[in-house]
Amino acid sequence: MLRKTLATLLGAAVLVGGVTVADQAHAGETIKLGTLAPKRSPWGKVFSVWAKAVKKKSGGDLKLKWYFNSQQGDEGAMVAKMRSGQLDGAAVTSVGLSKIHKNVLVLQMPGLVTGWGQLDKVRNALMPQFQKGMNSAGFHMLGTGDVGLARTMSKGKAIRSPEDLKSMKVYAWGEDPIANVTSSVIGYTPVLMGVPSLLPALQSGRVNVLTVPALAAVNLQWASQVDHMNEQVAGVAVGGLVVSQKALDGLPGDSRALLLKTGKKAGKMLTKKIRKEDRKAYKKMAKRTTVVKLDASEKARWRSVFKKIRRKLGQGTFPASLVKKAEGLAGR
Repeated sequence: MLRKTLATLLGAAVLVGGVTVADQAHAGETIKLGTLAPKRSPWGKVFSVWAKAVKKKSGGDLKLKWYFNSQQGDEGAMVAKMRSGQLDGAAVTSVGLSKIHKNVLVLQMPGLVTGWGQLDKVRNALMPQFQKGMNSAGFHMLGTGDVGLARTMSKGKAIRSPEDLKSMKVYAWGEDPIANVTSSVIGYTPVLMGVPSLLPALQSGRVNVLTVPALAAVNLQWASQVDHMNEQVAGVAVGGLVVSQKALDGLPGDSRALLLKTGKKAGKMLTKKIRKEDRKAYKKMAKRTTVVKLDASEKARWRSVFKKIRRKLGQGTFPASLVKKAEGLAGR
């Protein structure tokens, strides 16, 4: 079921070709980064401010060149380009992070995290483990970033129970390993596709249900294609700012230190800003859609199904011990 202060979106919520850093060592360094976010989105604004700050602080010796709005492809493609040296880094959601170290996606298990305080507790406790896994894969996470609180949105019908999904056309990110487990437990066939294909699919009716943060729905124009939105939070969408270790190691010491310092600061500012923007986006959508409020029995039904999904995810997708630890941290 899965991206603005330096100014915000993931991600995605993660909060995201050519010449490598090493090739430019004697002519100033340019770090090339990709993101799904549009340039004018909250995320894009943050990334632009970050780039200006880096250029100013380095006296022009270090530059961040951003490729916005999926110019470098979906997140799987961006990770592949980082591995080949065509890109130095990216702002990605946890789906992109999972292409580097799959266990990061445990944060987005259905029903695990439904509030920001919960996320902070779980992520902070697991981050050393995640960073170690990413480092082993040849990457470094400069900073974390949130995308928003994910809610189920639909067109033509309110989604009150998991069974309601069986008669609907449910979107799932094709690169999300949680999607197939979720659909198999509930019993529906998801419509798998990348993020750039979702808007046309909603417009044509090929998809009529999606579970995403309001912030992403508003900024990527999905909100205009739905008429119902569940009040209940199904999970959280996170992301991060990552660079290849090769690109990082290719920088002179002062530039490397600047990138690490500003990247960490950008992640913190992004997290703070996006949480505020996600609340605003939810309120905006609530004014033009029917907000679906579940009763106690319906919420209990979802909790039961979410728990079954997490159990199954711990049988091969993620280590069972990690699932159990994450649930314990989240109070599940």
